Amino acid sequence: MKYDVIVVGAGPGGIFAAYELIKQNADLKIGVFEAGHALDKRKCPIDGEKVKTCIKCKSCSIMSGFGGAGAFSDGKYNITNDFGGTLYEYIGKKKALELMNYVDDINMAYGGEGTKMYSTAGSKFDKICMQNKLKLLNASVRHLGTDINYVVLENIYNELKEKVDFYFDCAVDHVVKTENGYTIDAQGNKYDCEQCVISVGRIGSKWMEKICHEMDIPTKSNRVDLGVRVELPAVIFSHLTDELYESKIVYRTEKFEDNVRTFCMNPHGAVVNENTNGIVTVNGHSYEDPSKHTDNTNFALLVAKHFSEPFKDSNGYGESIARLSNMLGGGVIVQRFGDLVRGRRSTVNRIEEGLVRPTLAATPGDLSLVLPKRILDGIIEMIYALDKIAPGTANDDTLLYGVEVKFYNMEVEVDENLECKHKGLYIIGDGSGVTHSLSHASASGVHVARQIVENR
Repeated sequence: MKYDVIVVGAGPGGIFAAYELIKQNADLKIGVFEAGHALDKRKCPIDGEKVKTCIKCKSCSIMSGFGGAGAFSDGKYNITNDFGGTLYEYIGKKKALELMNYVDDINMAYGGEGTKMYSTAGSKFDKICMQNKLKLLNASVRHLGTDINYVVLENIYNELKEKVDFYFDCAVDHVVKTENGYTIDAQGNKYDCEQCVISVGRIGSKWMEKICHEMDIPTKSNRVDLGVRVELPAVIFSHLTDELYESKIVYRTEKFEDNVRTFCMNPHGAVVNENTNGIVTVNGHSYEDPSKHTDNTNFALLVAKHFSEPFKDSNGYGESIARLSNMLGGGVIVQRFGDLVRGRRSTVNRIEEGLVRPTLAATPGDLSLVLPKRILDGIIEMIYALDKIAPGTANDDTLLYGVEVKFYNMEVEVDENLECKHKGLYIIGDGSGVTHSLSHASASGVHVARQIVENR
């Protein structure tokens, strides 16, 4: 089978690359290969009754499949250059924002209309944060919610499936450069194309490393973010979330001068498991539908760690800590903040007697046996700092789930077109190490699609 363009990976980057390719040139023959399931086949077996914890499926329906890891996220599209990736370093700040706004327009056209756009611009909380040694990052945030996000993806897929060949449950084994383009080896079958777009996301980090090694594509190590997911009564953060929804707040610790930041805030949301390469970590979701709201808000507190010579395996470091958590807790560990600062493990009774009802069935334990002291000290400092702008954050019954790990792919060497050293081979989205968010990954797909059409 021969295609004009093959897209490897049907996450945000791959979806928007295929969408824009067809929009720009409807005559293009495009194949999209995805190791995971089609959207309607993506079902996590955890039901809270018969299956309560991760059973490590061969293909994780939360992390893989049409829509990528973002399909069942809370559907937050952060339109900003302040975080979410470094796409602007390649294509310029103005163009990056234009592309993110273009993606937002498409989401609105395919079912997102009526959802709210939040903004930190001119917020009174900027001053309040500064007065308490905190920094509020600037962003406009479109919150689709996990439910509406699914609807948008479903509508986009229904539009594309008549014009694009999708191959689900079809992992690509090798990408080989040929005289006229590239050959994709997928489960013993070969497919040819003139140009290839790789968009494999965070879940494809090890695969991307293998491909870069096979094709001699230069890379450099990236960071890993380690921390916990905080869960507390929604009313404690309601003055922030009602106005900003997503507040990215950074604190520089006094003890080690490390940056600790909030990430992925989910008002009235739920804490969930996440499976990355067989390792169970923690994440959070929230819904647009009020009937699915909980009484709690959750968010991550993360510390970024970079490594240089002689150790470069940032993801390996994060994986080892996550594996230790899995070993001690059989999965995710949960601990009351009051127990953590008193140096004791949480128990089932202490959790049940607390004022915060956990939204995830996790194992009560002691996070100090898992997270390095430097990281844990920073998280504790940050909780006390947040308590000054949201009193109640440092209550004894505040729940901490661990560990939360954000793995970042190594940074692949690409040019301003996101094209690697091999002409016609583009590497985009979180799999490139350039983007770390739904909005940046989607924008990178649009950017590359336009480059391909322009240069044909």
